[in-house]
Amino acid sequence: MDKAIEAASRELANIRTGKATTAMLDGIKVEYYGTPTPLKQVASVSAPDPKLLVVQPWEKNVVPEIVKAIQKADLGLNPLVESSVIRIPIPPLNEERRRDMVKLVKKFGEDGKVAIRNIRRDAIERLKKAEKDSEITEDELHHGQKKVQDLTDGHTKKIDDMVEAKEAEVMEV
Repeated sequence: MDKAIEAASRELANIRTGKATTAMLDGIKVEYYGTPTPLKQVASVSAPDPKLLVVQPWEKNVVPEIVKAIQKADLGLNPLVESSVIRIPIPPLNEERRRDMVKLVKKFGEDGKVAIRNIRRDAIERLKKAEKDSEITEDELHHGQKKVQDLTDGHTKKIDDMVEAKEAEVMEV
């Protein structure tokens, strides 16, 4: 269940708000000597201020490939090249785009909760099988089911809190 929360957290970090974060570029792969390579392995990415990302490649010859990869990622970003440094201004989001982002946030949150519920179902099935095979008693089965449900409720609440915080961040002007 913790892994489901981590996955949802990673997905939410990639969603663009009005502020620049290096996580926005985490999913970008650059053609590096014929191999798709994560951007962080060919350049350093920093956010010197909330409206700007700066990408500094380790090698100057990879700059055009990085620019191409950022444009191909369809994040609504327009990289500017200054010698061997790539500056990416973060445009403000309009109201319609913010609403789309909130829908995406809710979808990622729901995906995380579905993963947690699937884990709960599997755990309860294992408990029932153990009880059927006389490995545990009926009381232990009920105690185990209650414990699994409590864990599920706690993890679902964490995802709800993350989604709520991200929604507020996205809608902030």
